[in-house]
Amino acid sequence: MDTPEGSSGQKGPSTDLRARLIEAGGLSLDRLPMLSVVFDRLTTGCSDNLKHLVASPVHFSLGGIQSGRIGEMLDAYDTNAIAGLFHAPEWDSHILVGLDRDFVFTMVEVLLGSDGGEPRVEDERPFSGIETRIAQIVLEQVGKALESSFSLVAATPFRLERTETRMEFAVIGGRGNKAVEAKFLLQALNRSGEMFLIIPQSVINPMRPSLSKVLTVDSAARDPKWTQQIAAEVQKAEVTLRAVLEERTLTLGEISELKVGQVIGLDATPTTRVKLEGNDRPLFWCHMGQAQGSYVLRIDEAIAPEKEGLVP
Repeated sequence: MDTPEGSSGQKGPSTDLRARLIEAGGLSLDRLPMLSVVFDRLTTGCSDNLKHLVASPVHFSLGGIQSGRIGEMLDAYDTNAIAGLFHAPEWDSHILVGLDRDFVFTMVEVLLGSDGGEPRVEDERPFSGIETRIAQIVLEQVGKALESSFSLVAATPFRLERTETRMEFAVIGGRGNKAVEAKFLLQALNRSGEMFLIIPQSVINPMRPSLSKVLTVDSAARDPKWTQQIAAEVQKAEVTLRAVLEERTLTLGEISELKVGQVIGLDATPTTRVKLEGNDRPLFWCHMGQAQGSYVLRIDEAIAPEKEGLVP
């Protein structure tokens, strides 16, 4: 018995037609503001992930975002780049990250301890085994940065399946299929190179609702590394503590008549609670005692801001 069109288990013609129209229509990148946010986070993530591998600082910056056809994008780097093909299992698709020749040569110098004094390599030879391996190490770190960056809109791990030096073998879709390409500039040792990221439009389409929204500062994901660093630095700040047994109010005239040796009486007793202040702000009520010949304080309760003026 035939299943009716549009029922579960079979796509109807209308569904296929809508998918084709979306694919053919292209993407309006200005309507996907979160895409730029994701790529900006990627530049930071790539720089941070490579810090523990290199002695010289490396800096990534977003060069631009454009849409086009996969074949035309790859042709621009034919025999001049190393491409990494990543599988995104949650998206059931692949994306491509490429490192051009200048990028690879720059990272070789950085990772092998060069000071940038050597002349720039202009050789168009095939990539060596060491250069390919270094590119793979960099791509693995880029994959980690991709996972963190895209967690804002659609979380998925990125698994590096293989690398290719010939762009005709770097297949992530039909050459005529549309895709989004982001270009990133690497700067290190007074050298530069380019990294490019190609995402098929079929991957972007399901994420359009999330990519079209602009996250506010409050809803944006926090960088855990920065949060930990800020917390650590704040906790190092020095605060002066002062224990106040009693406070008295005197007129200016009474203060002017005070003399050396004069005794000022206090109403406080051994059971009177002591106010503990930090940088002139009331913090806790305490009881005073003695231990090993010194005065000590035992904290009883925190002082609520609205009760700062109350002294028991």
